[in-house]
Amino acid sequence: MHFPGSPKLKVAKPSEISGSRSLDGDPSMLIPLRHENMQGRRWPVITFGIIALNIIVFLGTHWTIDRQGPELGQVKLHLVLLAAMHPELKVPEQAQEFVTYVQTRNAPLWKEAQNPNRDLVDVWDTKFRVQDDPDALQKEMDSLGASYAEMNSTSLLSKYAFIPAHPTLLGLICANFLHGGWLHLIGNMWFLWLAGAILEDTWGRVIYPSFYLIAGVLAFQVHAMVNVGSFTPTLGASGAIAGLMGAFLVRFPTTKIEMAWLLFYRFYRFKMAAYWLLPLWLLTEILYGSVFGQSSGVAHWAHVGGFAFGALIALAVQKSGLEHIAEKGIQEKISWVSHPLLAEASEQMEKEQFDLAAANLRKLVSEKPDSIDAYRMLQRIYWQKSDLPAYRDALAKLLALEIKQNDHEGALQTCQDYRNGGGEKLPAPLWIEFCRHLETQTDVSSAVDEYLELAQSYPGEKQGLLAQMAAGRLYLKRLNRPADALRLYETAQASTIPHADWQSTLDRGIAEAKKVMQAQAAPASPVS
Repeated sequence: MHFPGSPKLKVAKPSEISGSRSLDGDPSMLIPLRHENMQGRRWPVITFGIIALNIIVFLGTHWTIDRQGPELGQVKLHLVLLAAMHPELKVPEQAQEFVTYVQTRNAPLWKEAQNPNRDLVDVWDTKFRVQDDPDALQKEMDSLGASYAEMNSTSLLSKYAFIPAHPTLLGLICANFLHGGWLHLIGNMWFLWLAGAILEDTWGRVIYPSFYLIAGVLAFQVHAMVNVGSFTPTLGASGAIAGLMGAFLVRFPTTKIEMAWLLFYRFYRFKMAAYWLLPLWLLTEILYGSVFGQSSGVAHWAHVGGFAFGALIALAVQKSGLEHIAEKGIQEKISWVSHPLLAEASEQMEKEQFDLAAANLRKLVSEKPDSIDAYRMLQRIYWQKSDLPAYRDALAKLLALEIKQNDHEGALQTCQDYRNGGGEKLPAPLWIEFCRHLETQTDVSSAVDEYLELAQSYPGEKQGLLAQMAAGRLYLKRLNRPADALRLYETAQASTIPHADWQSTLDRGIAEAKKVMQAQAAPASPVS
């Protein structure tokens, strides 16, 4: 699958006669980061398992594929060149099938190989371009044919990748777990995590892996329909993941996906609902597949096929009642660790009964005010209902709990969601706790920024004065900026807010800042 920046299914260029179609990752400007439904009810063990299997297979095959590919590719190249230059030679049977494919399906390449005035390719080409001994030429053809048959029989790609000219059940399945490079693997696994974990949480641990494999197999079949008789090996999890994207669109059309856009070496973040983003991606795949075909180096129709079949299968699972059965089984299994009200609210959210779900969750937090899961679900409900004040209130309570549990990533994201939801400023007591939490990180620059923003937002509150003092302390102790520290300390000292209890702290801070500034200004002692 390919958002700009995602992995995609590559196709050998027309000038190449060897190689493989794989889901290599191209660097791009647009990268998906997360979506609103990242929190599941259970650990996504199947998704973790698929990711682990892909990594293990990659580590066990990558270097062998890298070694075998060029060797077999060179033999294929010499076969085509020799057959094109000397059509009178008898080509061994297995090699003849490949040569015929190139001759009939890649006419420009075949014509180029026949051209006696073309540029020399390598030393072998230099030698046999001028060879006119029929026996020597036939001997070389037989040798190339034997090498082709032997290498092809031992090649991992020939055995386990999907080859449209020779499709096998083993290739259809194994190709979903082979990858051509590190970017290829990492990109695919990131997209698998984003789309797969929530679908596993929705469908359970039987339907989900079955869907994954079926989508991958069907995507390869669509690719074979467009590339009839192709000898180019195809590999990668892209077709299966495109199927997950199609299912994601069906099941979570309104879920907002957070994207990062790299523009002129700066990242910009924005959110877009799945019902806009995913169809847009599908249309680009259709456009590229229609206009460029294989010349773009990407098997776009495999992505289109995987996405379309994934959406259709997801509809079938939803309408057939299988999803309801799976949900019932999941609820029974998690009931011993999940509060009944939480489980009931989760089911009501799936049915879009938001008012009933919110009522159950409010009842739950009255019993268990430290329930992070309840507040995470509540904020999603209020967002769906466009109740922004309630949405921000739930986020504020969630942020307080995440700070208490030292969940740094969660707190950062919740704070960002609060601001994206129209919250101009956090409540002062919560804000100062968030700043103190940021102080625990190695880089305290963000803590200083938050302290300064807090002081500016609450100039008449004690928390604003405390924020000024805290920013001054960090400037002095952690960032070695005594002049900025002195400015903040003196501003705090002149504040009209009563601060007798903190006067000694201010005096000490001012004295220390001046002392450091004097030390920095003093000329260095000469070295003898």
